[in-house]
Amino acid sequence: MRDGMPPPFDCAPGLRLAAHERLMQLQLEHLNRRLERIEQMMERLERRLWFAVYGVAAVVLGQTLRSLMLLQ
Repeated sequence: MRDGMPPPFDCAPGLRLAAHERLMQLQLEHLNRRLERIEQMMERLERRLWFAVYGVAAVVLGQTLRSLMLLQ
């Protein structure tokens, strides 16, 4: 004992607050992981979209060149 005082103890409201803070921290970490996964999926989707756009542009350009070659 310190100077005749009883040892400190955790009361129920303090434990409840600590548990709530820990739960909120876990939820925030989980949310951040989910957001990172969503961002990665969006980057992959964007990459695929650009490949599709470039593919269509290449086909149109190829057909245009082909039609020009046939006119000569």
